[in-house]
Amino acid sequence: MIRNKKLLVGMISLVVVTAVITFSVTALAFFGWNYFSPSYKISFDSKKVSLENINKFNQVRKILETNFYQDVKEDTLLEGAVAGMAESLKDPYTVYFTKEQMQMFNEDIAGSYVGIGISISPPDENGLISVVEPFEGSPAQKAGVKQGDKIVKVDDRDVTGLKDENLVVNMIRGKEDTNVKITFYRPSEGRYIELEMVRKNIKIENIKSEVLPGGIGYIKLIKFDAEIANYFKDHLDKLLGKGIKGLIIDVRDNPGGRYDQVVAIADRLLPKGKIVYTEDKYKNQRIEYSDEKELNLPMVLLVNGNSASASEILAGALKDFKKGTLVGTKTFGKGLVQTDFLLNDGSGIKVTIARYFTPSGVCIQGIGIVPDVEVQLPDKYKNVPVSQLPRAEDSQLTKAVEVIKGQIQ
Repeated sequence: MIRNKKLLVGMISLVVVTAVITFSVTALAFFGWNYFSPSYKISFDSKKVSLENINKFNQVRKILETNFYQDVKEDTLLEGAVAGMAESLKDPYTVYFTKEQMQMFNEDIAGSYVGIGISISPPDENGLISVVEPFEGSPAQKAGVKQGDKIVKVDDRDVTGLKDENLVVNMIRGKEDTNVKITFYRPSEGRYIELEMVRKNIKIENIKSEVLPGGIGYIKLIKFDAEIANYFKDHLDKLLGKGIKGLIIDVRDNPGGRYDQVVAIADRLLPKGKIVYTEDKYKNQRIEYSDEKELNLPMVLLVNGNSASASEILAGALKDFKKGTLVGTKTFGKGLVQTDFLLNDGSGIKVTIARYFTPSGVCIQGIGIVPDVEVQLPDKYKNVPVSQLPRAEDSQLTKAVEVIKGQIQ
């Protein structure tokens, strides 16, 4: 997820202009305290909020308090209203997190965490979250989870309405050696599958590299985590020290991650110029530039339909600079930027604040990036993670090597 940390103070304090409608929830009415207790006030601009909606809020609150079959906590209703504000925007990436969810959201998965060992995609056009890859040796892989499985329920709770993949991640994680039951829909078989797994400590390495035959360097970027740019530099320097003649960077099945990290990686590869820019609703732009230092080697970037967000920033920049050849299939198509706001009580909200654009001015939201050389994998590997492809049958990598060899002087 692309994000920057900053503090949001007083989320529900709205600017009050000349004519203001207020509804005061007194302690007597709201909490049952005595007459002399102070009241709480939420204020709205009368030019933007109708009295009818204010009355509706109080009416629904009263109906729930009086008629719901269990006791109702006022704070629970109010927190639900806060979450509902984010939900009402109908943006899959604008989401409210409780304090507990925010703590898990902020975990740095570059190290380790307790879960079942899967990477998942952002919600698709139907709001469904898919498994990108079950990690090798993980509880998920051992249980038979496959790429493309749609997560439907976690411990019998329907998660198809959740608009952010991190909320699903938070539900799946837990204490080591505890059980979690997940219901998947498997499109390839047209059926639902219920699997119970034991959570384990998961260690992930988000980068791998090697030298392929012919002196071609290969770097696989699994996710753009908080330290990936430094690791990328180290891996690239080692490959250069071995005298590589070309470089293949593989971001297939890479769902994205940190904006600052992909910018740093692109800066190492590109000549001086614009890497990417963002634009908010006020038309304010933030532009990221690369310096004069560049990598003077033939390059190929491998992409597929699970290459999203930060992966697409790198793809768009390399393509627009004509610095590398894109090989594979069309990318996911996520061109929106999110920022996390931490609230006073430890909860938080992730908000889509802008769109991002490739150097040539294209926003790929909902569109994706078409590779220069389109190559499909064999049909039998359609739902197999790239990491599990037999090297000899990886037609996309084979084409990437062919392209590099054709460019080596």
